[in-house]
Amino acid sequence: MRIRVQTEDFDVGAEITQLRQQRPDIGAVAAFVGQVRDLNQGDAIAGMTLEHYPGMTEKSLEAIVQQAKARWDIMDAVVIHRIGELKPLDQIVLVAVAGAHRGEAFHACEFIMDYLKTEAPFWKKEQTAKGERWVDARASDDAARARWHKI
Repeated sequence: MRIRVQTEDFDVGAEITQLRQQRPDIGAVAAFVGQVRDLNQGDAIAGMTLEHYPGMTEKSLEAIVQQAKARWDIMDAVVIHRIGELKPLDQIVLVAVAGAHRGEAFHACEFIMDYLKTEAPFWKKEQTAKGERWVDARASDDAARARWHKI
C-alpha cells in the first residue's frame, strides 16, 4: 500500500506499472484519476489551492484503504493526492487498486474515492473571476459514501 500527499504531478502509467510489478497473481487493476475542472457551480475556475493537515491526512487515507481491504479481497492499492496550487486539467488524485478479480478492485476503488472525498482532511479554495472561495462538501459526496453502509 502506498499513500502519498504531494505537490508534484504523478505518472499514472508508472504508478500502475509499479503496483503490478512482479505480481502474476494480480488479475485486475481498477483506477480513478481526478483532475481539476474549469467550471464549478456555474463559475469559471482559473485554479485552486489544496491544503491538508500533514500527518493526519496520510493516516486518514491509510485508514480508508484498510477499510477497503477489510471489505474486499484486494492485494494492493496506491493513493496519491496533490496539494498546493493547481490549474484546470492538472491531475489531482489517483486511486488504483489491484486484486485477483475486477469486481473486488472496482468496488474497493470506488469505496476509497467516496471516503476520501468525505473523510480525508483536505480543503479546497477556488480562484474565480468573482474572487477566491472555499469549496464546501457536496451532498452528493455524502450520499455516495452513505450507500456503502447498506452494502
